[in-house]
Amino acid sequence: MVGKALWRDARAGELRLLFVAVSLGVAALSSVGFLADRIEAGLQRDARQLLGGDAVLVSDHAFSPEVTDKVQGFGLRSVVTLTFPTMARSGSALEGQSRLVALKVVTEGYPLRGQLQVLPDLDMPVVKPSLAPELTNETDYDRPSVPTREVPRAGEVWVEPAILEALEIKPGSIISLGERTLRISKVLVSEPDRGAGFMNFAPRIMMNQADLAATGLVQPASRINWRLAVAGNTRQVAEFTAWAQTYVKQADVRGTRLETLEAGRPEMRQTLDRAEKFLHLVALLAALLSAVAVALAARSFAAGHLDDCAMLRVLGQSQQDILRVYLGEFFTAGLLASGFGLAMGFGLHQIFVQLLVGLVDTDLPSAGWQPVWQGLGAGF
Repeated sequence: MVGKALWRDARAGELRLLFVAVSLGVAALSSVGFLADRIEAGLQRDARQLLGGDAVLVSDHAFSPEVTDKVQGFGLRSVVTLTFPTMARSGSALEGQSRLVALKVVTEGYPLRGQLQVLPDLDMPVVKPSLAPELTNETDYDRPSVPTREVPRAGEVWVEPAILEALEIKPGSIISLGERTLRISKVLVSEPDRGAGFMNFAPRIMMNQADLAATGLVQPASRINWRLAVAGNTRQVAEFTAWAQTYVKQADVRGTRLETLEAGRPEMRQTLDRAEKFLHLVALLAALLSAVAVALAARSFAAGHLDDCAMLRVLGQSQQDILRVYLGEFFTAGLLASGFGLAMGFGLHQIFVQLLVGLVDTDLPSAGWQPVWQGLGAGF
């Protein structure tokens, strides 16, 4: 009965307006939903990269075995970094020029989120380009960087171009940090968790933790920023966060705080909240427009079938039978129109992504299932 009614109305063209309205409404809603979902996921991903992990413990002293044991117990991936200001000198410790730098000590596995960006292994200028323009034809600090998952090996450091310019050196040169001399192996362009602290405005030198003790830079009164970043699945991170929030409030714990996307970095949370509100507002507007279009089409369809319903009642059909037939017809038509609209919406959102090239990162995460359920709900 339902199939016959659906086929009859489809052949007569009475379902055409309703099918088009539902398809366009679902396409409008789902296209915005797919785009908003991907952008929101991309913002969350980038925020974790800026944070350095899914959650970070920051301290002014080394972490106790209790903390590291807890991290291992939760099954999280972790990495500890140290950051502090120091003086770097070109050549040996008794000669060459010096420069205040922000030294970062890392281990294998850093960074947990994101990637380091370095310059390709090409020779860099020995002198500042501004002082020797005749030497700048084949040397350019603005070459495209390349991502890497490596960290400096023992005996090596990575430095930013500003240090090469200030000390008038190049990759392969020797640089002194405290009592240790190390070789510059790469030019560092960016790191995902650089942050905006005052000390981070100094040019960066990145060193392997295996060389830290030999430098003699860590003393009892040294002002060192210790960061324990962790990464894992949602459940693991939630369990660690709950424990860490209790840990940092203990009376005997001083100089330690927890940074997450929800707390500890208000500027990051504020940016994410504003972006989410805007994207949700756009999706709501699309949903309202879709609902209006579907309601008008459904009203037109219902008005055209009033006489049919009256005729069926006269012929002895019960109200329940008539209702069951039309509900089945609406369900089948809605399912087909929603599927077609979702396909259109997915294609449209890909076009939107291409139009936004240059404004947003086109390497966005895949969309989730929420826009699909929203589109199906609007279609029905």
